[in-house]
Amino acid sequence: MRTKLLLLALLLTNSIVVNAQMDDKFYYPKKDLRPIEWKNYEELKFNVETDTISALILKPITKPKATVFYFHGAGGNITYYLPLTRILAENNFQVVMVDFRGYGKSTGTPTHKNIAKDGQQFFEMLLEQKEIKNTPKIIYGISIGTQVATLLAKDNQDKIDGLVLEGAMASFTDIAMHATPQYRDFLEKNYISPYAAKEDIKSIDKIDKLFIHSKEDKDVPYAQGKVIFDNASGPKNFIEFTGAHLYGLKYEKEQILEKMEEMVK
Repeated sequence: MRTKLLLLALLLTNSIVVNAQMDDKFYYPKKDLRPIEWKNYEELKFNVETDTISALILKPITKPKATVFYFHGAGGNITYYLPLTRILAENNFQVVMVDFRGYGKSTGTPTHKNIAKDGQQFFEMLLEQKEIKNTPKIIYGISIGTQVATLLAKDNQDKIDGLVLEGAMASFTDIAMHATPQYRDFLEKNYISPYAAKEDIKSIDKIDKLFIHSKEDKDVPYAQGKVIFDNASGPKNFIEFTGAHLYGLKYEKEQILEKMEEMVK
C-alpha cells in the first residue's frame, strides 16, 4: 500500500488529479482462489449495473447465534480471509463474505463509491433471505473494510445488533497521510474521503460497538483505531492485543467471541 499511496501523493502534488479519488491506489484485488476449507457453505452472485458481485456464506453446524456480515481488507479476496472467518463459523456464527468489484469472482473495478453502493444493495438483498432474516445481525469490518462497515452500520442501525471494527482506519485520507507523511499537509487539504469511519461512528448510538486493534499494528496505526473509539458514543468496548494487523481473532478469540455474543443476547 505504501508504494501506491506514494504515487497518489506525487500525482496530487503535481496537480494532475487533485479532485480525483485515485481509488486504484487503495485496493489490490486478487483473482486466484484459495481452498474453501469449510463443508457447509453457499456461493451467491448478484448483478450491479454491468458487473457481477460474488459472495460466500459459511453456515455453522448448529443454529447460528447471529449472522455476521464480514467486509475484508484491501488485498486478496474472500478466500484469503477464510482462516479468520472460519473461527466465527466454528463458534456458531453464520458468516456472509462479499467480494466487491474486481475481487475474486466479482467483475469490474473497485472504487470507494461503488463499494459503498454495492454494500448497501448486497446487505438489503441478504436481509430478505430466510436463513438470515430471522437471525441477529452483526457487521464486522477489518482494515479498509472498516470504512464501508461503519457507513453501513450508520445507515442501518435499526436492522443490526452490533458493529465490530478491527484494525480500523480513521479515514481514507488518514491512511494516505500515514503512508506518505511528507505530503501530509497537502493531502489533508486536498484529498477528501467520500465517507470516513471516524465521522460516521459519531452517528451510531443505537447498537453495541466493539473495537479491536494491536499496538504493534504496522499497517494501520493503533492511534487511528483509538480516534474512532473515542468518537463513538453509546455502548462500546475496546480490545487491545499484541500481534500483527488483523490477527485479533487469533490472539484474543475468547474475548472477541464473548463480546460478540453479548451483542446478540
